[in-house]
Amino acid sequence: MIWICKKFDELTPRELYAIMQLRNEVFVVEQNCVFQDADNKDQSCYHMMCMQDDKLIAYARIVPAGISYSETSIGRVVTSPSARGTGIGNMLLRKTLDTIISLYGKVPLKIGAQLYLKKFYESFAFKQTSDIYIEDDIQHIEMMLEYNDK
Repeated sequence: MIWICKKFDELTPRELYAIMQLRNEVFVVEQNCVFQDADNKDQSCYHMMCMQDDKLIAYARIVPAGISYSETSIGRVVTSPSARGTGIGNMLLRKTLDTIISLYGKVPLKIGAQLYLKKFYESFAFKQTSDIYIEDDIQHIEMMLEYNDK
């Protein structure tokens, strides 16, 4: 496995295509959710990718503070159906959190998580901070991760 984190303008056309393809495969087709994935946030973000055998198997978008929320955020967290059950989701989130610390320090993080992933994010010390809300016909909650050892 090869982990890569790049700013948008550093992505190759092949990397960008692989990102969009994986996001569409899971968020649009698998979850049967029609939504505007190209939301004009990608250009301001860092893109965490895990490649295996030249195939993108995991991805997350690091969103700087002031874009989605006043806090730094993580979004579009996705693993390839072919890689599920391997622990890649845990590795992806750990690598993403470590990268955020190296970029910005131990800043508060806010995410909009699909409700069924609540326990997954709680395992990384995220805490629910909102009631359930519906986004693109899927139940979501807002969650925060705050470091106490600043």
